[in-house]
Amino acid sequence: MSIFSNDALAHKHVLVTGATGGIGYETAKLVVTMGARITITGRNKEKLDELEQELFQLTDKEKVFSQAADLTDKEDRDSLVENAENRLGFINGLVNSAGVSGGRTVENLDEEFIERLMDVNFKSTFHLTKAVYRKMMDNKEGDIVNLASLSGLRGTHGNTAYAASKFAVVGWTQSMAAEAIEYNVRVNSVSPGYVDTDMARNSIRGKAERNHTSYEEEMETARNSIPSSRFSTPLEVANTIAFLLTDAARNIVGESVKISGGSVMR
Repeated sequence: MSIFSNDALAHKHVLVTGATGGIGYETAKLVVTMGARITITGRNKEKLDELEQELFQLTDKEKVFSQAADLTDKEDRDSLVENAENRLGFINGLVNSAGVSGGRTVENLDEEFIERLMDVNFKSTFHLTKAVYRKMMDNKEGDIVNLASLSGLRGTHGNTAYAASKFAVVGWTQSMAAEAIEYNVRVNSVSPGYVDTDMARNSIRGKAERNHTSYEEEMETARNSIPSSRFSTPLEVANTIAFLLTDAARNIVGESVKISGGSVMR
């Protein structure tokens, strides 16, 4: 059962990127139960179609638009925004949850690896937001939530490139928030720690390979490092994102809200 009312986002058309991933998937399902019109996008067309069918069970089909897109491609971004607005109207809610992970120590980094992380995690988010933000400025209305990470708040071993991409998201969120609030547009981010998703599990597998340990050992180490002794669920992160889109969060501006079971307290 949702903790939000079924009309909390009735005035919103929300675009959710990375909707085929765990956090984006749960966010999309949650915001439609709050009354929003929704556009979903991701690169995995099969999973996007699966999500679309789930959304049809939760809301009217006329309130859902789906389009597969590679957000690193300008034509895909422009087509997505144009088609979404033609179908469901002005986008006044944006959730940038598209992203990729990747852990390597500095000596094992190469230009292609770094560029991919920055292109997906930061640059595509920047370009898509800029395309949507123009109309938010004109309408003096909008809410933007970026998916950052605890890795955007502190560095860890073997995480230099990924951390750099998420530090970029956090810094950009704060700076853009200072500008956007002049137009009644709020920009915030969420910074999850470990979340029970395929991305987190793949990250732990990579750490096990680097440390020459087993997946089970690294998983236990990760859980033991969290005061709550467990990973967050995708829905717990989605709840925070949804809250930041509501009028209840009207004076929350430029924040990076941690969802980490107490892993970072400051």
